[in-house]
Amino acid sequence: MRLVLALLVLRAAALASPADTVTFNKNVLPILQKNCQVCHRPGEIGPMSFLTYEGARPWAKAMKEAVLTRKMPPWFADPQVGHFMNERRLSDADIKTISDWVDAGAPEGEAKDKPALVQWTDGWNIKPDVVYEMPHAYSIPATGTIEYIYILLPAKFPKDTWIADAEIRPSNRSVVHHASVIVRPPGSKWMGDAKPGEPYMPPKKKGRAITSENAAATADMQNDWFLGYVPGMHPQRYFYPEKGAGRMIPAGSDIFLEMHYTANGKESVDQTKVGFVFAKQPPAKRLLNLMVMDFNFEIPPNAPKHPGTTWAVLNEPATLVYTQPHLHMRGIDMEIKVTFPDGKSQTLVSVPRYNYLWQTIYVQDQPIELPKGTRIDVTAHWDNSPNNIFNPDPTKTVRWGDQSWDEMLVAFVGVTVDRNLDPNKILSMRGKPVK
Repeated sequence: MRLVLALLVLRAAALASPADTVTFNKNVLPILQKNCQVCHRPGEIGPMSFLTYEGARPWAKAMKEAVLTRKMPPWFADPQVGHFMNERRLSDADIKTISDWVDAGAPEGEAKDKPALVQWTDGWNIKPDVVYEMPHAYSIPATGTIEYIYILLPAKFPKDTWIADAEIRPSNRSVVHHASVIVRPPGSKWMGDAKPGEPYMPPKKKGRAITSENAAATADMQNDWFLGYVPGMHPQRYFYPEKGAGRMIPAGSDIFLEMHYTANGKESVDQTKVGFVFAKQPPAKRLLNLMVMDFNFEIPPNAPKHPGTTWAVLNEPATLVYTQPHLHMRGIDMEIKVTFPDGKSQTLVSVPRYNYLWQTIYVQDQPIELPKGTRIDVTAHWDNSPNNIFNPDPTKTVRWGDQSWDEMLVAFVGVTVDRNLDPNKILSMRGKPVK
């Protein structure tokens, strides 16, 4: 009997031989390189580095929990809806690999099994032809509310300028909730009192952050939102997924940085910069960032699933390349759908568990042709109840506002159009022309 038991033990040991053990170098590192290191490396938003075994090993148990709950990588689109070229959702096999590695004691494995290191760029992820920087570092207090600031950059565009790639690089990502580049076309009175290089805060309107008298002016700017940064965002590649499209800064324009800082408990500074790669020649199509939005919603107190809807119609044919849902702390889901002139409809993206901390852009695997007359519908829900752990005040009626404890209802829709079309006449909000 003892001999039989000994043989069984030896057989079990053979079945669990080191050759079959999941190791970091052979099995886990390739997954991290593909899905995690874009954020988890020095200088990026991830609080720890996963470039090496030494960096990843202390976080092994936390990694297992994060992937089993699908908290990481941050990807929130319903896998049954749409196909996206930048998808970071882990497969069930990848999740099992990480889980098995942790359960085995998180072994490093043989050095010979390591894949080649990914050559991440130190600093810029693009090779900018020009860089514009905030002339002075901005001081962020340890606590308190920090209003949006706008900085008119010392950039001159005497002629129509086509941009191929672009990137915003904060110097202190820990306090940057988001940053945007906004193009102010010639003749615009928007931010007319701003001085070059000096932080500017627009005068507050009474009551709501967006009022009836300035909503139209804000809407007029929608096609001039040029570039954004949020945690985990890749540089904007304006020539993909459709070749031959780029963004254009009209002659006579200037550019603003819109900075939304968030206090993190200690005083700090930031000096954000933006880099552009110029197109070698004017492309055939122009990439626009349309905004389908609603300023006029009201979310009642203690409402656990309050709906919000808005829609817009395309006045010209366009090619869809990406979508980006945008809500704040109370947002719980969003769906963006198109209905074609022939009555057929298609859901572009569905985000059933929205997370305001990650403003993800969903880039289509294949561009979608949208004929003139296509309607874009946006449906979302907010949780203004005490059950929402992010909700700062469930007793408050919530309306549109810039701060995270206010709300928004916006779907950014990236489309390419004929470069000669007037971008301000592409979209009609709720059937009414933007201009």
